[in-house]
Amino acid sequence: GSSQAAVTSLIKFLNVEFAVKDLGPLHFFLGIEAVTTPDGLLLSQKRYVTDLLSRTNMLHAKAMPSPMSTSSQLSLFDGANFSDPSLYRSVVGALQYLSLTRPDIAFSVNKVCQFMHKPTDKHWSAVKRILRYLRETTDFGLLLRPSPSFQLSVFSDADWAGSPDDRKSTGGYCVFLGQSLISWSSKKQPTVARSSTESEYKALANATSELLWIKSLLHELGIFSTKCPRLWCDNLGATFLSANPVLHARTKHVEIDYHFVREQVQKRALDVQFLPSESQIADALTKALPTARFQALRTKLCVQPLPLNLRGDNKATMDSATDMPRPPAPDQLL
Repeated sequence: GSSQAAVTSLIKFLNVEFAVKDLGPLHFFLGIEAVTTPDGLLLSQKRYVTDLLSRTNMLHAKAMPSPMSTSSQLSLFDGANFSDPSLYRSVVGALQYLSLTRPDIAFSVNKVCQFMHKPTDKHWSAVKRILRYLRETTDFGLLLRPSPSFQLSVFSDADWAGSPDDRKSTGGYCVFLGQSLISWSSKKQPTVARSSTESEYKALANATSELLWIKSLLHELGIFSTKCPRLWCDNLGATFLSANPVLHARTKHVEIDYHFVREQVQKRALDVQFLPSESQIADALTKALPTARFQALRTKLCVQPLPLNLRGDNKATMDSATDMPRPPAPDQLL
C-alpha cells in the first residue's frame, strides 16, 4: 500500500482473527509475480505464459493483436475431430489458470472451454489464436492502482443468443474497487433468454450476487464505503426494470431475477444506472471484438504491460524457456 500506517493498521486488524506473519514486500504468490511499478502493483504470470508457449511450440509463432477472430463463430460441429483431445484439455486448463490475472482473455478462454469433450481442428486453431495473442502480450498483467476511494463499481453486459448451437447468451461483469479491477466473469448463461432484456437482466442478477459477496468480504476486513455501489448496464429495458416495480406478461419469466435485483435496489444496496454501449467495459467479456475496440477496453480492464525498465531480457527469458524441461499440465464512471 501507499500508506505504511494503513498497512500496519490492517496487519494488526488481521492479527486479531488470524495467525499473521509479515514476510515483507510481496514478490510471488501461487506462481503470480507481483511487481511494484510507478502506477501501482502489477500482477503478472509472465513466466507461466513463457512456459506454456514453450510447451506448445508457440514461442516463436506469429503474434496476434487480439485473442479471438470476429470473422466466424465457433460451433460444436465445425471441423474434423482434433487428433489429441488430451493436449487440448491440458492447454485450455492452463489458459483457465492464466485468466486469473488476464481478464482480457476471459471471454476467449470461456469459449474454447465449451468444447472440451469433443474438440475439433477449428477449436484447436482458436486455442492457438489465444496463444499467439499471449505471444504478443507476454509482459502484460493486471494493474492494481492505489486509490483513496473504496467505491464499488460494476459493469454488466450480455451477448443475447450468441451461441450458434443452442442460442444461449453469454453474460459478463467486472467489479472495480476504486480504480482497480478486483473481480470479473465471462460465462455462458444456463438457459435460453427470449429477449435481449432478459439476457441482460440475468447478467445483472449475477453481477449483483457477486457485488453483495464482495461487500460482505470487505466489511469483514473492516473496509466500508459511504457511497452506494453502482451497477452500469447498457440495456434500457433491464435498467428500467431494476428501478420500476412493474411486471407484465413479457417479463414475468424473469421474475425471480427481477425481484432479487429490485430488492437490493430498494434496500439501497446498489444503484443501477444506464450507460451507452460504447462505454460498456464488460463488452470485452461477452463477445469477440475488433482489434482497436478490444485493445481500448483491455486498458480499461487494467491489463497493462510491464514498464520497459522492469522487463529484463525478454530474449534471454524466451531462450531459457526453450531449454527448460516440459512443465506439468496444469471515479468519471469509476
